[in-house]
Amino acid sequence: MVSSSQQQATMAGVTVLRAGGNAVDAAVATAFALSVVDPSQTGLGGGGAATIWMARDRRVDHLSFYGRAGERAEWAAPDTGGRGPERAGRGAATPGMVSGLLTMHEKYGRLSRGQVIAPALALARDGFIVSPLLSRTIASASDRVKEEPHAAARFMPNGEPLRPGELLVQPELAALLELIAVAGQNAFYRSAFAERLAYHVQERGGLITENDMASYQSTWMRPLCTTWRGYTVLGAPPPMGGAMVLSMLHLAELSGLTQSGGYTETPATAASFAQLIRIAQIDGQRWRGDPAVMSVPARGVSSARFAAERASLLSGPLNDTLIAGDPWSADAEAPTAACAALDPYPAAVQPTGREARETDASSVTLHLEMSEDSSFTSHLSVVDADGNAVAMTTTVGVLFGSGVWSDGVWLNSVGRNFDTRTRGTNRYSNSTMAPTILLDGSGVRLVVGAAGSQYIQPATTQVTVRMLVFGEDPAMALSAPRLHPTWSSREVEVEPGFSPAVYGALVQRGFKPLSRVGDILFGGVHAVYVALDGRRIGAADIRRDGFTAGQ
Repeated sequence: MVSSSQQQATMAGVTVLRAGGNAVDAAVATAFALSVVDPSQTGLGGGGAATIWMARDRRVDHLSFYGRAGERAEWAAPDTGGRGPERAGRGAATPGMVSGLLTMHEKYGRLSRGQVIAPALALARDGFIVSPLLSRTIASASDRVKEEPHAAARFMPNGEPLRPGELLVQPELAALLELIAVAGQNAFYRSAFAERLAYHVQERGGLITENDMASYQSTWMRPLCTTWRGYTVLGAPPPMGGAMVLSMLHLAELSGLTQSGGYTETPATAASFAQLIRIAQIDGQRWRGDPAVMSVPARGVSSARFAAERASLLSGPLNDTLIAGDPWSADAEAPTAACAALDPYPAAVQPTGREARETDASSVTLHLEMSEDSSFTSHLSVVDADGNAVAMTTTVGVLFGSGVWSDGVWLNSVGRNFDTRTRGTNRYSNSTMAPTILLDGSGVRLVVGAAGSQYIQPATTQVTVRMLVFGEDPAMALSAPRLHPTWSSREVEVEPGFSPAVYGALVQRGFKPLSRVGDILFGGVHAVYVALDGRRIGAADIRRDGFTAGQ
């Protein structure tokens, strides 16, 4: 079963499964195809992360292939040149997509590289029918697209965005995919293409160098792991945002909402969800960064013990600011037996001296603020006949990324995700991505994740609770209304469908509800649920062009 944000991409994964491929082959084929048919959200110029479960060996892996800061010293300082076209390239980090997809395929795939790239190559070479969503995103980012004349000729012929039903052919991208199918990663990272990319990014005010491209490597990591309601939950470690999903699940249990029996029409449950999301967000924002260059106590943040320490905030007064919790003691705790058997993400080394003072949570009050730019991301979930599973989230950042286009590839904008604490050279950027797998005993029960920047973790958590706690049908769980407390502290966005009493409960708790029509910003969840009888049930989000299919 394959679930993704585009029909053509889902069918690319299904085609590979029918050819004898496994879940990794299907996930890689789907992601390559998404790079063609969902170019405003994801692409070869972006990056991402994948949580992988291999059933026969009972092995879980996590691969990080997000955008990275490079070698130039300017990466350690904020961009003060504005965000106009002349500085568009400053948002582009070294892209990891091609490295990530080929790295996981080389380790776990069954089919050849050419076989998994073939569907994407055909879509780029022969074209595909533009969907209403892609047409809208081109129109929304038209000013950015126009800055690249060659790209505009493809996406805005005659100066107008492609309309739904028109054909989008991408010969430059097809030529690059053909080279990658033959030569692998070198065709992207150590080639004339890489030289042209680096030159053009710098021409547009960016920092990527040829050496940054040549030295890019994806990173195998151990997944976050916790136990929750009898499930073993496997999440994405830093610099990804999986810890927040695990934290939200624990807080949901501690709040009592998992005993409420419902969500949409239960005022107290909805208000509790808004508060626990807010708490987890502030902890996730505080404790993040590339663990290769800084200590990140993500095991502690995602633990039941840390959630218990934060639980008093669930019923406390709603304050305009929150102080992040201190997860260090929880981080040092040994993992549960179920997690220990899977070799999970290790404890971090707690800083001392000056570094400890600089990272002391009690010394920093974080105001919740809405991000200026929301990311437009893509998530896919796959489970094959053998029980292998992949949850993968990828992105180019904001619509069409930085707006820099080179040989068919839109360069990402995730170089702007660094903050004061995490900024520097040669490191991964921060991300809210949270590709998640839940095991029930020895097998997969749910593969889930979402697209949508700060909406990713709340959407993933709400859908997971609906399915695994309230027993809702997967399709209903995804289409059901969601809520999302903004980072301006008291406002909470509410999709239509909640009962009026829910709005009253939010006001009573001190929130300011905002009615928000569901759209692509509200999180695009794609999931595969494995029923007790072994059936794979795919679910795709109606907020996107989601599509699910099996073989």
